[in-house]
Amino acid sequence: MKTLRLYGAGLLAALVLTLAAHGSSSPNFTLSLNPTSLTVQQGSSGTTQLTITPQGGFTGTVNLSLVGAPSGVTLSPTSVSVTGSGPVTRNLTLSVGSGVATGTYTLQVRATSGSLTKTANLSLTVSAPGGGGAGTTWTLPNLGDSLEGVAYGNGLFVAVGYGGIILTSPDGVSWTPRASGTGNRLIGVTHGNGRFVVVGAKGTILTSPNGVNWTVQTSGTGNPLNGVVYGNGLFVAVGWFGAILTSPNGVNWTVQTSGTGNPLNGVVYGNGTFVAVGAKGIILTSP
Repeated sequence: MKTLRLYGAGLLAALVLTLAAHGSSSPNFTLSLNPTSLTVQQGSSGTTQLTITPQGGFTGTVNLSLVGAPSGVTLSPTSVSVTGSGPVTRNLTLSVGSGVATGTYTLQVRATSGSLTKTANLSLTVSAPGGGGAGTTWTLPNLGDSLEGVAYGNGLFVAVGYGGIILTSPDGVSWTPRASGTGNRLIGVTHGNGRFVVVGAKGTILTSPNGVNWTVQTSGTGNPLNGVVYGNGLFVAVGWFGAILTSPNGVNWTVQTSGTGNPLNGVVYGNGTFVAVGAKGIILTSP
């Protein structure tokens, strides 16, 4: 009997340890916003992306509200359903009434479900509308260097220019300089296939998955590159002396034959066709 009791006690201890190891994670969730700051004109609205990540098997309805918002600022939607194990992403719209005073407000988005409460900080700048409506009032930050190109992707604006300058911003208002790894003039930038691609003088090509960390790639040309676009699973860069380069990933580039020696200054993709334009009125197309 003593041997049996010792075996039973050991089995019970092992069972308790197993339950403690595997059953200690209570249902929970995390909350994040991208971007974390918005600039909205009076009488208009702005959007940020909300991500709720369930943990420990959490499911259910998460109710949303604004904390610290002035009267006249409303949030939509006010609830999100979590039904699976993966993150849930929704666009949150902040509507600003025409009577809301201009200024910057420090808000929080509050998410509650049962006894769980999470918050995420959100800065809201309310501006006066321009005389001709939205899009007519422009703010010029003093950045110092000449900027050549700008693109938006993955919740981030990326601007490039002379001296290898790269700036990033979540809202187009507050900008942060980034180390590019080159001093060459940067001219064009695009986002596609999960990464930013920048092109510039001396055949410079840079790539980044997040706009912050940049890698210099081998382009296979020394010609200045003036433009880059992503479409139909392909990056296409164009430049001087009729230069055209293509890449499926922004890393491995192939020099193509354009049929012209004229400088190519811009490229776009749409309606199933790449279109490049350049000096002397040249226009090139490719499917």
